[in-house]
Amino acid sequence: MPIQTADLCDAHEDKVSVVAPMFRSFGGRSAFGGAISTLKLFEDNALVRKTLESEGNGRVLVVDGGGSMRCALVGDQLAELGVKNGWAGILVYGCIRDSKAIGEMDLGVFALGTHPRKTVKRNTGEPELPVTFGGVTFTPGHYVYADEDGVIVSATPLI
Repeated sequence: MPIQTADLCDAHEDKVSVVAPMFRSFGGRSAFGGAISTLKLFEDNALVRKTLESEGNGRVLVVDGGGSMRCALVGDQLAELGVKNGWAGILVYGCIRDSKAIGEMDLGVFALGTHPRKTVKRNTGEPELPVTFGGVTFTPGHYVYADEDGVIVSATPLI
């Protein structure tokens, strides 16, 4: 079943939260959804690599990068890990790089923008805790759906 956030909002209005319109789509998969896995970090993507190296099982990795516009938290190598390991998508509250290559991959990738600079690697950050941005809290195990119309979150699966 194709993901259409507008239709999901209409059908489940009382069950969804809508993220503020701030994201751009960069991945080759323009619509995606799945169970949420989270990371909270700042300008350090070591945990992003570690997480994407694990089996995704159709989940969506939500990266709370603090909205930083000073470096990229995901590039083509990390996105390729996501494809290889079965992640449905990556939602980055921050920047990505290698956007042309990522646009050719079968992976949903939403981010605030692009930046050519890589991050530092300090292995800092926290996995699997609720993170809040765009007026919505993303809770591990809840569900996120994204397409050309936006991003929505639900405590239960909608598809």
